[in-house]
Amino acid sequence: MILIFGGTTEGRMAVEVCEVAGNPFYYSTKGGSQEVPLHYGVRLTGALTADGIRQFVAEHEVRCIVDAAHPFAQELHACVADAGLPVIRLERTFCHHYSEMNYCKDFTDAVTRLNVSPTKCLLALSGVNTIPQLRDYWQHHRTFFRILRRPESIHLACQNRFPSQNLIYYADEMSLPTREQEKELMQQVGCDAILTKESGRSGGFEAKVEAALQLGLQVYVVSRPQLPAEWIYVTGQHGLRRAIERLVPDFFPLRTGFTTGACATAAVKAALISLLSDEQPDEVHFSLPDGEVMAIPVEVSRKGVAMVVKDFSDDPDVTRGCRITAQVEWGHDGIRFLRGNGVGRVTLPGLGIPVGEPAINPTPRQMIIQEVRNLTDSDVDITLSVEDGEQLALKTFNPRVGVLDGISIIGTSGIVSPLSNEAFVQSIERELQVARAIGCRQIGFASGRRGEEALHATEPDLRVIHYGNLIGRSLQMAHEQGFQRAVVGIMIGKAVKLAEGNLDTHSHKVVMNKDFLRQVAGPVDAAKIDGITLARELWQVMPPSFFQKIRELCYQHCRTVFPSGELEIRLICDNPA
Repeated sequence: MILIFGGTTEGRMAVEVCEVAGNPFYYSTKGGSQEVPLHYGVRLTGALTADGIRQFVAEHEVRCIVDAAHPFAQELHACVADAGLPVIRLERTFCHHYSEMNYCKDFTDAVTRLNVSPTKCLLALSGVNTIPQLRDYWQHHRTFFRILRRPESIHLACQNRFPSQNLIYYADEMSLPTREQEKELMQQVGCDAILTKESGRSGGFEAKVEAALQLGLQVYVVSRPQLPAEWIYVTGQHGLRRAIERLVPDFFPLRTGFTTGACATAAVKAALISLLSDEQPDEVHFSLPDGEVMAIPVEVSRKGVAMVVKDFSDDPDVTRGCRITAQVEWGHDGIRFLRGNGVGRVTLPGLGIPVGEPAINPTPRQMIIQEVRNLTDSDVDITLSVEDGEQLALKTFNPRVGVLDGISIIGTSGIVSPLSNEAFVQSIERELQVARAIGCRQIGFASGRRGEEALHATEPDLRVIHYGNLIGRSLQMAHEQGFQRAVVGIMIGKAVKLAEGNLDTHSHKVVMNKDFLRQVAGPVDAAKIDGITLARELWQVMPPSFFQKIRELCYQHCRTVFPSGELEIRLICDNPA
């Protein structure tokens, strides 16, 4: 069993991650104002003491605590630390330190600094709970507090006898003010200083301080409290899931993993660190394409050479457990990628990689370049190798797309999600159940992150579920659960398979059929099919009428499993260039 302490944006994220597992868990908040949809989770409301937490975890066989509470919930953090269980801290992303600001170690320090400053009017953006902590200041100096327009917040302010005429309320409780809105507020109040907490990006910290600095105001920031070093720290959904998989192995039915691109990135970073210094790390941190920071174990064999074992997810990937090695040497022409043993070479156009280059896809290249440039501006040569890569490639479709003599270093998200068995079907079904439980009557489907982003670009509030390759099964379950509208976002590589009638588009089962595409194209454009290697090249050579036919065929086949209600098929142009 897992116990989550939330009440924050991070708490909501933790719920979404755990709901996918389909197993019960507990979600605890101090108050009941946060609305969080729970299907498998059980809501707990009310502050828990250290003794209360220890008693609860013992009675309910809790094996792991996720602390997703506010950074300044210091009493709760102390109680969690005292519980004697492994703790995963879902941490916020914090901004860099601004040299122009006054950082205070706590509120007592802040009051001391403010009392000796020439501040005439202070705008406190630190929350209603800090009114009593700042009493020694606001009783003697003109001060405004911004708080939520909630009965409990107003009651607390009145209880502490803070003057009601100096209370300012959030215009919209559901969204954080923009920088321009913060500037407007500061100008209306006429303050010459603000006080805020180091609350991180999800707390609107940047908008507050950048607005104040642009107006030339003094900025006082109470630094976030330090948390126990032995906790496991993660910054997003992928890190949280992997930490839970490690601590509570039976909570999720399937394990996630890292792509070859993520493993290569970690190996390059470790090799470069050893080249720049005498350090030989056994773990490195790196950023996924979405900005989440992850950690991977590494092994440095000698200066400039490091290796990563591609960890075992539950996806049937031929590269599971293989050794990916990076050698980094000083170069003379920017960042160059060189081909080592087991990495394929590109022999045909259309992959987004020049012919003759090692088969390292664009996203992994960009991940590696980012990590290199975070460490040095020097020119480097990077050679990647994959153990038994030539033999592994024979089990893939690499030769069909012109990648020879090895595997490709791939991955658009950095994370391998287990997509290819019944447990994934069950996870889709659970997500649909949760969506229905919170009142959704329409649902979006996408194969992965890019498709989800494309759907959200036009419908930001549409709840989107990843189907992987299981388009037909996903739509069938959506129909069975009574959804009235389904929107399917699909990239052309899967669309050409679906248009032929393949409701499961996994590459182990079906590949692009050029004969079928020639039939769709018709006699005028059929010859254009001969020159393509990958489906995305169709965007460059085929007219709009071709894609309309593909979309119509996809719609017809999807209608067989989603026979009633509104159905939309949206072709997503993933790489038209």
